Amino acid sequence: MSLRYAYNTNGCAHHRLPDALRLIAAAGYDGVALTLDWQHLDPLAQDWRAKTEGVRGWLEELGLDCVIETGARYLLDPTEKHEPTLINPSAGGRARRVEFLKRAVDIGKILGAETVSFWAGVRQPSVSPEDAMAYLVDGVVRVTEYAVEQGMSISLEPEPGMLIETNADYQKLLAANPRLECDLSLALDLGHVWVTGEEPPARAVERFADRLGTVSIEGMNRGVHLHLPPDEGDMDLSPLLRALRDIDFRRLVCLELSRESPRAHRAIPDGLAFLKQLEAQLV
Repeated sequence: MSLRYAYNTNGCAHHRLPDALRLIAAAGYDGVALTLDWQHLDPLAQDWRAKTEGVRGWLEELGLDCVIETGARYLLDPTEKHEPTLINPSAGGRARRVEFLKRAVDIGKILGAETVSFWAGVRQPSVSPEDAMAYLVDGVVRVTEYAVEQGMSISLEPEPGMLIETNADYQKLLAANPRLECDLSLALDLGHVWVTGEEPPARAVERFADRLGTVSIEGMNRGVHLHLPPDEGDMDLSPLLRALRDIDFRRLVCLELSRESPRAHRAIPDGLAFLKQLEAQLV
């Protein structure tokens, strides 16, 4: 069985979405990790539903499956990257993030997405660790309950520097509320595991095999959170691909090259070619 690969649209921000999707399909990907953002599919636009229906048509025409990503930098606030988050000091800010994530669930349902991926956010100094966790649990429960009502999978991604930055943090979040243990999947970015050094990334694949909503991969250097083309960095990707095959992972493996938009026309085909070459060499 070959793995199914997707390309994240945050790595083709300078292309119109239909052009990016055509490049992704032409390169041979099985799907797309669609980062909701103003220039591709704006979830805050008045005509978001009609635009989403249009995207569904493109995906069907090109034979692409999808994952919904929610990590756009300035979608909700043009002055602060990623804000407001689920742990923002303002109740109104936290509510805005919840509503955005619910909209992402709505979009994912229309597109038939495999999952909706999201993260916790960075704790601001004015928020105590205890309050931040309480805010997070409240917001995640509300979003997860909505996703379950809509019949959608939802996955939390540990992110270096955020309140939930390791897989161990993800497990602590699950333990904070029994509903999350049942309904909140893991969006596993293998490069993030390498950055934090909590365990070998291949081991994380094995350990969380039954909880994986989606997986992201890229080149990465230990301790440096910078997404690189898969043929760069000091993280060995071959054991990761082997681990995914060993657990018979059938969902999309998403190549996330968020810094490669200026050369997306090359990064898209080159990245897939490299991953498929590595996979073909596995024994």
